[in-house]
Amino acid sequence: MPFLFGKNISVSELLQKVGDISQVARVKPIRLVEGVEDGVLGFDFSTGSGLTFSVLANRGMDISSAHYKGKPLAWRSATGDAHPYTYEPEKFGWLRGFYGGLVTTCGYSTMGFPSEDDGQQLGLHGRASYTPAYHLSWGGEWRGEDYILFAQGSLREAIVFGENLQLTRRIETQLGATWLRIHDVVKNLGYKRTPHMILYHINLGWPVVDEGAEVVLPSQEVTPRTEIAAKDIAIWNRLIAPTPGFYEQVYFHKMGAKADGTVVCGIVNRACEGGYGVYVRYNRNELPYFTQWKMMGQGEYVVGLEPGNALVQGRVEERAAGRLQYLEPGEERTYTLEIGVLDGAEAIAQFEQEVKACGG
Repeated sequence: MPFLFGKNISVSELLQKVGDISQVARVKPIRLVEGVEDGVLGFDFSTGSGLTFSVLANRGMDISSAHYKGKPLAWRSATGDAHPYTYEPEKFGWLRGFYGGLVTTCGYSTMGFPSEDDGQQLGLHGRASYTPAYHLSWGGEWRGEDYILFAQGSLREAIVFGENLQLTRRIETQLGATWLRIHDVVKNLGYKRTPHMILYHINLGWPVVDEGAEVVLPSQEVTPRTEIAAKDIAIWNRLIAPTPGFYEQVYFHKMGAKADGTVVCGIVNRACEGGYGVYVRYNRNELPYFTQWKMMGQGEYVVGLEPGNALVQGRVEERAAGRLQYLEPGEERTYTLEIGVLDGAEAIAQFEQEVKACGG
């Protein structure tokens, strides 16, 4: 039964009070205009709880802006929701269209730092987020007392004489929900054993990220990626005010999990309107590695929570370390994540108990 505007309401009662369910919740197709965003197709979600977010079909079915009751969840960069034609695959060119957003997917055959693998130049984080989707579907449907909102599409990373990988993504939420779920299936449609790398770059921003806010992880072991990160390892979980000249800090975490592999983590800002935060739930059996990106710069003020099937050191180094995964011909992998809002002290306390149950 949906929970709306402070009370549970039955379907029959709700439908008597609206001309159409879209009065309360809907998925609406959109197309952006002007500048580098011109032509980008997307879907605007509104759940009726105050949760709104945009899925960009032309940009990997990733999630750009997201808000709860008017408050942003995600950091947004200066690039805008750039059309995929702006993609620069060489080296760090990926950053020219990195709009931030709630979820940016990295993969599917490579992700992480640029590298050269058997003569092939691999740029930062792969092509996933610049890949337009096809076989699109979207809408809403009743499942008993629940009204499900969804968007779905398929994406292909393919090259003649090389990889042929397909990702099918379904993003779901429901009427009255303060969460969304991503369900991905990656399949090798080719006839060659193919490297497979995937990382979910979840980019949280102000006011979730703010001076005094805290990153809450079931971390059993933390490793700094650089000497700069090592200097502040004692405060990897504490956030500071925007700082001139701040250089990004990256930490690798060995994450605790529940018996079924579930990991719960997030960021909480207790000083924001009685407590505000965002949580992420995923399965360590699917995504065994976790990267934290801490960037406390001016305008570039963001924390990335990044579960993946490898670390971000680049495909060559990941292979050498034994972390690189492969898909055999016809093989597929499934990934499921949930991202949700923590609204108030009670929700934050329940979240912290869940994190503790993961054994961090």
